[in-house]
Amino acid sequence: MSFPDRAAIAAAHQRIAGDIRRTPILRLRDGLELKLELLQVSGSFKPRGAFNRMRAAGLPGAGVIAASGGNHGAAVAFAARALGARAEIFVPELASPAKRALIEGLGARLIVGGATYDEARQASEARAAGTGALLVHAYDQAEVLAGQGTVAREWAEQSPGLTHLLVAVGGGGLIGGMAAWLREGGPSLVAVEPEGCPCLSVALREGRPVPAPVGGLAADSLGARQVGALMFPLAAGLHAEGRLEPVLVPDGAIRAAQRHLWAEARLVAEPGGAAALAALLSGRWVPPEGARVGVLVCGANTDPGTVG
Repeated sequence: MSFPDRAAIAAAHQRIAGDIRRTPILRLRDGLELKLELLQVSGSFKPRGAFNRMRAAGLPGAGVIAASGGNHGAAVAFAARALGARAEIFVPELASPAKRALIEGLGARLIVGGATYDEARQASEARAAGTGALLVHAYDQAEVLAGQGTVAREWAEQSPGLTHLLVAVGGGGLIGGMAAWLREGGPSLVAVEPEGCPCLSVALREGRPVPAPVGGLAADSLGARQVGALMFPLAAGLHAEGRLEPVLVPDGAIRAAQRHLWAEARLVAEPGGAAALAALLSGRWVPPEGARVGVLVCGANTDPGTVG
């Protein structure tokens, strides 16, 4: 099994530099540091992996296919449009109207592929096999992990000296890519999941990726049934070293974190985008003395009327 290392992530950083934004750091008045990946093109961190997969693998005439709860689909649609390729995006029934509209607005063909993300993923894989289109997995491809790992590389340049990074977890592509960069040293990771979507926590407890429940406020972005096979050894390795801590947060804390981001910084974050901050604000994770903490705000694709 091949997963990315720092060299692969550095190569991804060069490969996609012209496609993505170097997202800013915001320091709130209470000293909290946020990395604003919700300001990334298409509204989440996902284009990093999508662009790297497409540029590294090359684009067939049949275009690209992906399955997504929303953000990955928007990223693939954005990248495909930028690179002149057609895109088909399979979404589950739980995908929000805002994310469906974003995907279609970016020019992709949207297909409802089942009740859950897992069903949409299976439908997308069957379609890709039949058409020859390039499959861009939401979290379980080496090129995707390497692209997401550029978040950690970029953040290290912007904020040297941080001791802990709080990151929301769905299928694990983001935290897996970041763990790949941090294997050789750097901050510890706090892996934050909603109580209704605990797939990494369950996998760490069982010692392997296994199916987990999917539900709750952030299920459209963090609702993977099972963490990726590629990311799991990376996360498990850091966990064994005491450098990755899983934390679960309730939906009420996620909603409160969304409101905090609006009140303090006029940022509209989707539930999954606010989940990492929820761990800190709710006290589900308490920084050790002397810690220098950064929080990744990873997605903005929601109806603004649900925040505030």
